[in-house]
Amino acid sequence: MMQRLPRWVEWGGFLLAMNAGYINAVGVLGFRHQAVSHLTGISTYFSIELVNQDAWQVLHLLWVILFFVLGAILSGVLIGNEALRIGRRYHVALWLEAGLLAASVWLLNHGWQSGQWLASAACGLQNAMTSTFSGAVVRTTHVSGLFTDIGIALGLRLRGQAVDRRRLLLYTLLIAGFICGGVLGAWGYLHWHFNALLLPAVHVAALSVSYYGLSRCH
Repeated sequence: MMQRLPRWVEWGGFLLAMNAGYINAVGVLGFRHQAVSHLTGISTYFSIELVNQDAWQVLHLLWVILFFVLGAILSGVLIGNEALRIGRRYHVALWLEAGLLAASVWLLNHGWQSGQWLASAACGLQNAMTSTFSGAVVRTTHVSGLFTDIGIALGLRLRGQAVDRRRLLLYTLLIAGFICGGVLGAWGYLHWHFNALLLPAVHVAALSVSYYGLSRCH
């Protein structure tokens, strides 16, 4: 089934992964080394702060986690399905993500840590938009599962079993996009501090317009 899907899917995934890698790099550099595009590190920090009995940090990290989930909930409400398909309201979700990032910049520049919550919500929203792709589990905001799936595929190939090359290409492009975004995000933060998050906001807004035009053609 993957062989019948249009090529724009891979490049759309690459651009979304690049967006998340960018946001995450800004988060790591600006939020006390806390990742924002996924919850693995945040959950560990949350556990540590529980032991440290730092009530403010426990509450703050809890809100980061809850806002990520809230973003995923918004995706479910807006799109109504976890499988990627042209014609669904991804353009609305992308505009909302852009708005969350822009609001995050305003809050962070005014010293409000709640800006991190909105950045987390933006990532949760994006991650939930295309959770499945032709039966493959796809995430655009973290890469651990992608590396795992590539490793499994290579292991199967060593056993002489067939491997879906297009699926491997998709995973490779997602990883490459995330890493490229991280490079750009680190550079952006060093030059523009939290204003660097305006770039991914503009980026997803442009993707929304492009997707809307594409969906109108189908």
